[in-house]
Amino acid sequence: MAHGRPGVAPDTAKREEYARLIARGVNNSEACRIVGINRKTGKRWRHGRVVTTRDGRKRHYPPVINTQKREISPRFLSEDERILIADRRKAGRTMREIADELGRSPSTVSRELRRNRDPRTGQYRPFSAQRLATQRRARPRPGKIVRDRELRAFVATRLTQRWSPEQISYALRAEFGVTGTELVEVST
Repeated sequence: MAHGRPGVAPDTAKREEYARLIARGVNNSEACRIVGINRKTGKRWRHGRVVTTRDGRKRHYPPVINTQKREISPRFLSEDERILIADRRKAGRTMREIADELGRSPSTVSRELRRNRDPRTGQYRPFSAQRLATQRRARPRPGKIVRDRELRAFVATRLTQRWSPEQISYALRAEFGVTGTELVEVST
């Protein structure tokens, strides 16, 4: 019997494709079929697993794809609200009725249904809509103040002098110019 790492080398391309499909809201069975892997393999990739060795020790294998949920602000639709939208639409309720029940604007419900329909079937899928909305909110790069050392020093100096955000914003315009990329919103 050979010694070393157990199992075969991981198929990175398949894992990446599987992760992309899951992120788009495709269910495990369908994603596994498309990628060409066993359903149990897909489940292990998503949730990790624990294996007990012959000598009784437990080996923990973490998930290989990131499907963690992120907390969101209440100003965005929650997963429960998305489920309610799907249920009420299936029951034949209008967008205005759904919006009234949620306490949201009818345009919010309309935009949600339009943006998150399955392109092939036209059906609204609340769980994939939630995943897509979470991904859309991700900010892949740091803000201007974090990226620019000179800008950060300028703002920090004014803050230690107890300037208000509005005063700093106006000073930035005067110092760096309105057309400059260093312009920062007051809320920043």
